[in-house]
Amino acid sequence: MTKVTLIDTTARADEHSIEARAVNSKEARELYKKREQIYPKLAQGFFRNLKWAAMIVLLSIYYITPWLRWDRGVGRADQAVLVDFEARRFFFFFIELWPQEVYYITGLLILAAFAIFLSSALFGRVWCGYACPQTVWTDLYIYVERAIEGDRNARMRLDKEPWSLSKLGKKLSKHIAWIAIAAATGGAWVFYFGDAPTLFREIFTGQADPVVYLFIGILTFTTYALAGTMREQVCTYMCPWPRIQAAMIDKDALSVTYRVDRGEPRGAHKKHESWEGRGDCIDCRQCVAVCPQGIDIRDGDQLECINCALCIDACDEIMKKVGRPTGLIAYDSYANVERRKQGKGGVYRLIRSRTVLYGTLMALVAAFMIYGLATRQTLDLNVIRDRSPPFVRLADGDIRNDYALKLINMTDRARQVEITLDGLSGARLFVPALEVEGRVIVEAKPDTVTNVRIHVVAPSDVGEGSHPLRFMIRDTNSNDVATSASAFLAGSPP
Repeated sequence: MTKVTLIDTTARADEHSIEARAVNSKEARELYKKREQIYPKLAQGFFRNLKWAAMIVLLSIYYITPWLRWDRGVGRADQAVLVDFEARRFFFFFIELWPQEVYYITGLLILAAFAIFLSSALFGRVWCGYACPQTVWTDLYIYVERAIEGDRNARMRLDKEPWSLSKLGKKLSKHIAWIAIAAATGGAWVFYFGDAPTLFREIFTGQADPVVYLFIGILTFTTYALAGTMREQVCTYMCPWPRIQAAMIDKDALSVTYRVDRGEPRGAHKKHESWEGRGDCIDCRQCVAVCPQGIDIRDGDQLECINCALCIDACDEIMKKVGRPTGLIAYDSYANVERRKQGKGGVYRLIRSRTVLYGTLMALVAAFMIYGLATRQTLDLNVIRDRSPPFVRLADGDIRNDYALKLINMTDRARQVEITLDGLSGARLFVPALEVEGRVIVEAKPDTVTNVRIHVVAPSDVGEGSHPLRFMIRDTNSNDVATSASAFLAGSPP
């Protein structure tokens, strides 16, 4: 009898466990909501035109820049913007950066970061709405989609229709166009790392390096996936900026805002009806229809909102039709919303402590970079001391150390350079093949690194241990100077 009871209890426990797992599984399915397709409607107005202009300008810069030429002389790259790994150079029009000058790239990245901080403090996520590559390429993809399948309602009807030759043709045409744009995007990117006309010919004749095809393939896939199929999910789930930007803004930052104080209570409105006792929002949902993120701006500030302001265009168009003032949705601040609730007027405070701070930091970084470029040396020196052996004792008791000097000539002409030594009393350079009338003269080849082997000889009484010394090179024509510190090692006398 006891055994039956135990079995029965165990069976009921198993049933409860199965039921609990089923409930948990259901909750898990509800937690991870399936993506709902968004069909943004074409908006008309100032901000839509501004986005068109931004898209055209930015895409033109991206696709055209690798084809711009810049004459740097015979035997040197003539591409205006080029990351030349083979020559270890970064060319940007008249600027030529060497590997040891990577700090200029660091400065540029810092400047870009402060620019985004400042724009966010002033206008919210304006970067996301107009200049982010994800936004720009998504806008282009939606334009192609709209041109082939029609506007919002036509695309929704097409997706609900059963498959037919017409539907298959439209879908194939759209995806082929998307893939072509993605391939052009990947192709344009690799042109920044090689001579564009040469690389273009090699790509289409099958002569390009396999790495070139690999990177074009990767960028083609990512552009097609991110701009064509993932779209708003990239901004909502993949991009960290929506979560970071909260630290960049305050209550006076302007962002796309639904003016609740004016719009509520909302509801449908018929012609000739009074507007007394109600808000201006007629609940037409046009602001939702044009939103590429598929959100309702009337729900307040949301993680998904990229501040593209298309909802402003859509709402203004409706307000004009119903005879109400525009600006129900507008760039506004939370501080102004609170002021209007208290019956006060709006105040736009663009100059605030954080905007002044970001602007000042941008100016300082830019000033340092400009100063560095203006006073940039075109002659540099690196010294490497031989470590095996650390020193050599000569027959007369003197001590010799050997060094490898790297003379960096950043100009397009050869330079006669004199090598001298300083900091170690009694030490002398010993390079018979390079000595001219008692001076060590070397020809620094143009736009390259010239390697020179140098012997430094010090008297036997120099003393045991390490002794600091400094090498100096000087252009005999321009008097440009570069120095590099090193050390001289000596052992105890025999």
